[in-house]
Amino acid sequence: MSVSTRSERRLRRRRRVRAKVSGDAQRPRVSVFRSNRGISAQLVDDSSGRTLAAVHWYEQQLRALAGAQRTARAGALLAERAKQQGIERAVFDRGGYPYHGNVRVLAEALRENGITI
Repeated sequence: MSVSTRSERRLRRRRRVRAKVSGDAQRPRVSVFRSNRGISAQLVDDSSGRTLAAVHWYEQQLRALAGAQRTARAGALLAERAKQQGIERAVFDRGGYPYHGNVRVLAEALRENGITI
């Protein structure tokens, strides 16, 4: 029997990616969550189970922006917060979402602002 609903298919992709991708203190995992209204991302140290930095679409600096502008600014903010923690490299976990649209814009914004993915 095949998995039929959209959320179940995304969950299977997410689990498959997470089986291969793991972050540590020197190279944390960038975990992405995308909703219909916005995008959130966080840097996670999987070895200790801690979130090192995070950014959410509903923050005051991002609320006025829309679409890809909001996502690009969120990526820049996350990169800035990562650099404050002394993080220069990370692994990208797309969370089962396709790598296009806002997910891609976020990854490119991180790269443009000095985080090696």
